[in-house]
Amino acid sequence: MRLLLKSLLGLALLAVVYLAADHLAPAPMARATLALQHRLAGLKPAQAEIPGFRIAYLDSQSTDAVPLVLVHGIGADKDNFGMLAMFLRDYRVIALDLPGFGASDKPLDGDYSITAQAEHLGQFLDALHLQQVHLGGNSMGGAIVLEYARQHPERVQSLWLLDPAGVRGHAKESEMLRRYREHGDMALFAQTPEQFAGVMDIAMARQPPLPYSLKHELALAAAANYPLHTRIFKSLVDGMPELDQTAAGLATPALIVWGELDRVLDVSGGEALHKALPNSQLVVLPGIGHLPMLEDPYHVAADYRRFRAGLAASH
Repeated sequence: MRLLLKSLLGLALLAVVYLAADHLAPAPMARATLALQHRLAGLKPAQAEIPGFRIAYLDSQSTDAVPLVLVHGIGADKDNFGMLAMFLRDYRVIALDLPGFGASDKPLDGDYSITAQAEHLGQFLDALHLQQVHLGGNSMGGAIVLEYARQHPERVQSLWLLDPAGVRGHAKESEMLRRYREHGDMALFAQTPEQFAGVMDIAMARQPPLPYSLKHELALAAAANYPLHTRIFKSLVDGMPELDQTAAGLATPALIVWGELDRVLDVSGGEALHKALPNSQLVVLPGIGHLPMLEDPYHVAADYRRFRAGLAASH
């Protein structure tokens, strides 16, 4: 009994020390949290050079001949896929920071349109000497990988589209887009760190238990990137291609995943895109919002593994 009591007191002391450090030194604690996540997922940080940009990325560097390359949404970065990658250790996973985001170069005068980012993605694949890939993307990243596959179907073995943007003609208007249209409200962006909680609220129906330090640093980064990212958002809303129409008939196998409670892009976009892509499967996730890979990484990864197993069985 005395040994058990000492153990419990020791754990309580460790918890107090951790919580104190998490609040008093948020920057190093956030870096340590992400480093641990990378280690658990087998991801190693790296950099690549493409014309005009230095690209930061994570790579599990396995021997898988055809890697899964993951592309984040607007205002996000490669670490959106860190938890998901823990459940995909049997694949080579690469997650990049697009130009304009994360730790990649972000010149204020850069071209960050969907077409330009699809070109940047291709340049990144070339820099890593990847001729064949499986592509995955969330939100804006979903639009980018779909546009890239439309332009270069010979290089893309499959698509994983997680609440992708670009489905416009046949989808209901979401809460986020309605607020922007009616009031100019850009709910996905925080002008001050204090507004970041609202971003998390609209983006996710089931928020993961993040430590204070990580939320603190994410809030600071969001506020620092507010001018650039809101400019990108405005240009995307005005110039987003209607990919459910332009990519209609694309034969690339695709797994479409949509959170039933998505307030950023309405879940009706899933069925519209499923009808447009003849070789697609649609999974609608109950109780999930716009970021399935953060809200339920285990089940999202399990659905993907089943999808990939089906592709392998068909060949």
